[in-house]
Amino acid sequence: ARYTWRRDVSTSHAVPPPPQIIMPAFTMLSVSSPCVSRSNIKAHFASAKTSHGVTQRATQSGKPLSVRCAAGQVKDEAAITGMVFEPLGTLERIPSSHDESLARQHYAPACEAALNDQINIEYNVSYIYHAMFAYFNRDNVALPGLAKYFKEASAEEREHAEMMMEYQNLRGGTVALQSLIMPDIELGNNPQGDALYAMELTLALERLNNEKLLALHKVAEEMDDPQMTDYIEGTFLEDQVKAVREVSEYVRQLRRVGKGHGTYHWDLEFGKANAAAAAAAAA
Repeated sequence: ARYTWRRDVSTSHAVPPPPQIIMPAFTMLSVSSPCVSRSNIKAHFASAKTSHGVTQRATQSGKPLSVRCAAGQVKDEAAITGMVFEPLGTLERIPSSHDESLARQHYAPACEAALNDQINIEYNVSYIYHAMFAYFNRDNVALPGLAKYFKEASAEEREHAEMMMEYQNLRGGTVALQSLIMPDIELGNNPQGDALYAMELTLALERLNNEKLLALHKVAEEMDDPQMTDYIEGTFLEDQVKAVREVSEYVRQLRRVGKGHGTYHWDLEFGKANAAAAAAAAA
């Protein structure tokens, strides 16, 4: 911050008005302030003369020297913090430790921990979707529409985790990654068929993710963190609700078409529809 200091000096003869001094330091409000002495003022203006080219006649009149500044009384001259900005109040003291984040403000540890848990959930869901991509991409399964869908879904969940990691750092928190659960999925040994089972599992995961996002939002609300609640609502919740609805439709469709040729034909149309939607989004 840069503040303009103005000096009013009474002299017995006409003196041109002194130039404005732009100074980055604040230590006084006025001569009458109980925390300020004239020696402090002279010392400050002596340093100002050296660094800013101020003429000496401003301090040679012997008259009371008045200094006006936007800042009030200072608690600690060694730091900008601790000043009183009238009528705004006292500034917070900036941490001096190298281990503390200077960006952290009104960010509760409960919010930090809950966000780390959500990051872990996003990575686990991404891991499961990646496993399903590998299954449907096999030559003895050969459902390319579902393989592409789960590959993109895995990348999307991983992107969500990275977005939350960036937000954690933005608020001054610490990202704490946790262990991933190895997917134990037997898609080919289910009576309803592998495609339907995969979509039912996807629906369960999307619903779980939505519940966890709502729980994260509730933690932020209880900690009185409106910025975090706004971030969760504007970035994730609406898209998550749409994802639950979308996967619900896929489950219903696969239940109708059955296994075998019905699943094969559905996968072809599914791949074409997703490709057209991606092209329209890119246009």
